[in-house]
Amino acid sequence: METVILAVVIAVVVLGALGGLVVGSRRKKSLPPPPPAAPDITAPPAEPHVGDEAETPRDEPRRTIEEVDLPDGSAPVAVEEPPALEIPEIEVPEPTAGRLVRLRARLSRSQNALGKGLLTLLSREHLDEDTWEEIEDTLLTADVGVAPTQELVEGLRERVKVLGTRTPDELRGLLREELLKLVGTDFDRTVRTEPETSKPGIVMVVGVNGTGKTTTTGKLARVLVADGRSVVLGAADTFRAAAADQLQTWGERVGAHTVRGPEGGDPASVAFDAVKEGKELGSDVVLIDTAGRLHTKTGLMDELGKVKRVVEKHAPLDEILLVLDATTGQNGLVQARVFAEVVDITGIVLTKLDGTAKGGIVVAVQRELGVPVKLVGLGEGADDLAPFEPEAFVDALIGD
Repeated sequence: METVILAVVIAVVVLGALGGLVVGSRRKKSLPPPPPAAPDITAPPAEPHVGDEAETPRDEPRRTIEEVDLPDGSAPVAVEEPPALEIPEIEVPEPTAGRLVRLRARLSRSQNALGKGLLTLLSREHLDEDTWEEIEDTLLTADVGVAPTQELVEGLRERVKVLGTRTPDELRGLLREELLKLVGTDFDRTVRTEPETSKPGIVMVVGVNGTGKTTTTGKLARVLVADGRSVVLGAADTFRAAAADQLQTWGERVGAHTVRGPEGGDPASVAFDAVKEGKELGSDVVLIDTAGRLHTKTGLMDELGKVKRVVEKHAPLDEILLVLDATTGQNGLVQARVFAEVVDITGIVLTKLDGTAKGGIVVAVQRELGVPVKLVGLGEGADDLAPFEPEAFVDALIGD
């Protein structure tokens, strides 16, 4: 009995101990963790407001408004002006009267090799066949041409035989007379720019590249402006690069209006528009610079004929000037023939006549075409284009 009671007591004690352990573990699990310590927070510095100083004010002397020097408004305020547009200055060309007289000295210095050579040969004591052959060679070298040379030599032979004595003055006189016969004094060398009916006068300038055609057109505009004429330029040379720019520059120098088209455009269209604007503006003269056609290209020459036909829908051409390089000699005659077949040449302009002894081209080209030399270029200056005067030309050839 006692044993049973002891076992019950032990069981109760064991159960009580186990119950205490369970309750203690539950309590430990349910306890929350202790709260963390509160951090020390420092308030940010307050931002300055409008009117506040950026830093702690310092004790500094301050000037009152009476002590501050204020501008009194008398000083000018610099205002930058926009750059002014550059307007090309219009030149005033020199009058045409006496141009060749002024340039005669230059022509004489460069051209009188022909005249001096002939005078030297004619001054020989005995004029045998060898001397006359030398005279012929001198004339042929100067590009006078075969037929004119024979004509001149025959005239000289006859005059020398009749004259008998040959003083220097007599030789110079007879040579001058014979050369004047060749050059011709009965041609009408006026550049026709005044139409019989209504304005404007229309002048077309033709020639191959390199002869100075565009430059001649610009110089001719200067000649006309110097005579008080108003001019419109037609830049119908649309194939050569910068040809239109070159012509427009010439026009701007003297205040002439330039009509141009797109590069590579239709030359006939530009020429047509130039004449149309010339009429609308009431201009006195329209100068049309055509392309420098190669005389061996048939298609291009046909196009030059088209330009002529299109222009004549407005009005007939008053002048067709062929520009030739005086230094090309017989090749220039070939060019002249082909151009004469396409358009009716009415006058010739000889350029680069200075610095060469080939003045005989004047005779040859007039004989070839039957039209006169009307203008000559005697230099690179803007006013070195002058009317051709046979007497002055011959005097320059034979010298003083």
